[in-house]
Amino acid sequence: MIAPAPATHAEASRQRRDIVSGEVMDEAGLVRFVAGPGGAVVPDLARKLPGRGLWVAADRASVETAVRKGLFSRAAKARVTAPADLADQVEAQLLRRVVQGLGLARRSGDLICGFEKVLAALAGGRAAWVIEAVDGAEDGRRKLISASRRSPNPPRLLAVFRSEELGLALGLENVIHTAFLAGRAADRWTSDVQRLSGFRPLFPEGWREEP
Repeated sequence: MIAPAPATHAEASRQRRDIVSGEVMDEAGLVRFVAGPGGAVVPDLARKLPGRGLWVAADRASVETAVRKGLFSRAAKARVTAPADLADQVEAQLLRRVVQGLGLARRSGDLICGFEKVLAALAGGRAAWVIEAVDGAEDGRRKLISASRRSPNPPRLLAVFRSEELGLALGLENVIHTAFLAGRAADRWTSDVQRLSGFRPLFPEGWREEP
């Protein structure tokens, strides 16, 4: 998992108690849940839904423990229902937020696409993230990962989407190599990626062994 990176100073200054561990933590490292109509527990990743917030550390094990031990009802001081697949729901919603964030970044000029453009951004230390299509060709990926290691500002790596999924989000075809340029937009986006890392790997395990 990557190190926590709060999206904003205000977010970093707000702290909540994790209902599983009892620890007080920054909101950036937590997922907010609320009890919806009928008492069903639902994720509130944007932290905007009405109702009392029930906060859980942003990782699969913590959410599954909260469901299994009935901790949402205890924290809410009321009978609420948490579905068995709640952690899967959080992961799916985080994936959606992350890929939507890429589309917004492209429209604002914070995301660049194409092997040569990404390579140039790496050489200049301007890339905060390299986003690779998980089904892209191995040769190009290896070259960019190698360039990332040599970059004066080594970026993080994300590879959880197929080329088609990236293309749909960005309004382009055959999207394989992209880079999120360093800046405020990247910092905000990183907050969602950080939470996602608690529910699934950010890239295939085998990629760690590539030279």
